[in-house]
Amino acid sequence: MNLDQFKPLTVYTIYIASTPEKVWEALTSAEFSKQYFSGFAVEMEPKLGGSFIVHAPDGSEHIRGEVFEYDPPRRLTVSWNVNWPDLVEKLGTTIVTYEIEPAGEAVRLTLSQRHDRELSDDILSGGRTGWPAILSGLKSLLETGKAPQIEMSPPVRLLEALKAMGIKTP
Repeated sequence: MNLDQFKPLTVYTIYIASTPEKVWEALTSAEFSKQYFSGFAVEMEPKLGGSFIVHAPDGSEHIRGEVFEYDPPRRLTVSWNVNWPDLVEKLGTTIVTYEIEPAGEAVRLTLSQRHDRELSDDILSGGRTGWPAILSGLKSLLETGKAPQIEMSPPVRLLEALKAMGIKTP
C-alpha cells in the first residue's frame, strides 16, 4: 500500500505530562486502552506488517488493520478498518498515525487520520467526534491515573450518511 496517496483529513495534537514510553504503552496495550477507550481493547503484533485489532467491550472484533510503521516510542501507523459490512469497500481504508515527541516535561502526541479519497464531513464526523474523547481519556489516565468514562455513540450525521450509501451499521 502506498501511504503517500493518503491525505490527512483529521489531525489532533495534545500535550500530555508523561514520557514517550508511557504514551506508547498506553496506545499499544489492551489493558491500558480499555481504561481510556470506553472498554475497547487495542491488540497488535509489535512489528511491521503485524495485525492491529480493536476488540469491543463484548469481545467482538470492532476494528482490524495492519501495522505500517512501527518505531517505538516515536511513531506508529496502522490501518483502521471498522468492521461494518461494506464500509471499507465503499469508503476505503483509513490510516491512523500517532507521532510521539518529547516536549519539555510533557509529550506532544499528534494523531492524524488519513484517507485515499475525499470524504464528506458527515462521514468524517465519526472520527471527529470519537478522537477528542479517546485522546482526552488517554491524557487524563496518564496524568491522573484515572480516565473519565465518556459515553459515546456514532454521530447521527455519520449513521445517516452511511445508510444513504447502503452501508449497514450495528
